[in-house]
Amino acid sequence: MIYPFKLEKGFNIGVTATSSGYDNDIDFRRLDSAISHFEELGYPVIVTQNVRSSYKGRSSDGRTRAKELMELITDPEIRVIFAASGGDYLVEMLSYINFDLIAKNPKWVQGFSDTTGLTFTITTNLDIATIYSYNFGTFGMENWHHSLLNNTRILEGQDITQKSFEHFQDGYYKRITGLEGFVLEKNVEWKNIMSGQVDDNNEINLHGRALGGCLDCLLNLVGTRFDKTKEFIERYRDDGILWFLESYDLNSEALYRGLWQLKEAGWFNHAVGFIFGRPAMFGSQYDISYEESVCSALKELNLPIILEADIGHKPPQFTMINGALARVNSKNNKGTIIFERR
Repeated sequence: MIYPFKLEKGFNIGVTATSSGYDNDIDFRRLDSAISHFEELGYPVIVTQNVRSSYKGRSSDGRTRAKELMELITDPEIRVIFAASGGDYLVEMLSYINFDLIAKNPKWVQGFSDTTGLTFTITTNLDIATIYSYNFGTFGMENWHHSLLNNTRILEGQDITQKSFEHFQDGYYKRITGLEGFVLEKNVEWKNIMSGQVDDNNEINLHGRALGGCLDCLLNLVGTRFDKTKEFIERYRDDGILWFLESYDLNSEALYRGLWQLKEAGWFNHAVGFIFGRPAMFGSQYDISYEESVCSALKELNLPIILEADIGHKPPQFTMINGALARVNSKNNKGTIIFERR
């Protein structure tokens, strides 16, 4: 596994809009605030032209997005590249990306949600570790939540233990200033599943090579020329694969079908367990819970499952290193994770 050079003083951060960009004054203010925060830390920020543009969910066409990404990839002064935001159309740029150039110029690439199409593909195709965590706009909040500080420390090369948070934001709130932080309103309570049943009385310990992202986006990659997942998990079969997954707007029926599809495609061969983030939006035509859908789809694997973890769309979230070895502990409805870069 290739780990890009750590973020150090004297090097820059790049930001590009791999899916949607920004198109209003509130988002521009949040972007400028995020830039200021990193510059205060000593990291100049290079922003590509498409970041301040969005039309019908796209910052620019797929070819342009790939071109602007590659400009950041080949810039020797840049150590970290953030996706500006999520969206729906990242897949359009994959056909135009020069993966050979990425292999020759490994950089930390970070984002979540739709950015999965890029981070997951880089890791599984090139054996380069990537970051599944906040898109750049989140760093525009006036007072950083400590999860953003953890994120920065990990990019700077520190292998810290991340602990589950006390509270999380359950929903979306309209921004008035662009500088708002999280609205922390509900208790964080991890849920342990053993042998298909809730078992919060016993702890779960998982160790394996972390791999995953947003399930909605992963399903788009299955069977395409960018799908090198089976080859990746075969290379690292001795480590075992620790899958981290979360969903944006899959209902119970789509969640079940999606997990079934990945299982039947062989993605879960050599898995040691699963850790699921809190779903952003969820419903069911048949009154089937998230837990029931996950358990019914994965029960035959008879592997430990953790639900409601600090990953994905309901912040705060962990900084997950795609491709790194991870140790996860979950007990008493709380958990920790630490990554090993080897």
